[in-house]
Amino acid sequence: MELTTPALLFPAISLLMLAYTNRFMVLAQLIRDLYAKYKENPDEVTKGQLHNLKKRIVIIKNMQIFGGLSFFFCVTCMFLLFFNFLILADIVFGISLLLLLVSLALLVYELQISVNALNIQLKDFK
Repeated sequence: MELTTPALLFPAISLLMLAYTNRFMVLAQLIRDLYAKYKENPDEVTKGQLHNLKKRIVIIKNMQIFGGLSFFFCVTCMFLLFFNFLILADIVFGISLLLLLVSLALLVYELQISVNALNIQLKDFK
């Protein structure tokens, strides 16, 4: 493996982290708005949405953690390659890829929950 191999993940992980952060920010604002609405007029639909959003925020936090760890291990791999620790670099790069897979699996799970949130919103729509 060459130094450029883990470097290929840099833009992908960076863009993924940006997308995760944007999702987090949008959900955080939505939670603030819905919570204010719920305090004024408590109803089951808003309560269900808030529970759903709370769960999604936790998942997005974990997506960010695993994505960040993937980035960390990717950089560590480049460091190891730079100092010619090839076997250790291969192992660390493999760990980086596994962490990225976990992050992406959480993304798929969070998207499924997102669809459920829309179903709660449209529950009374016929």
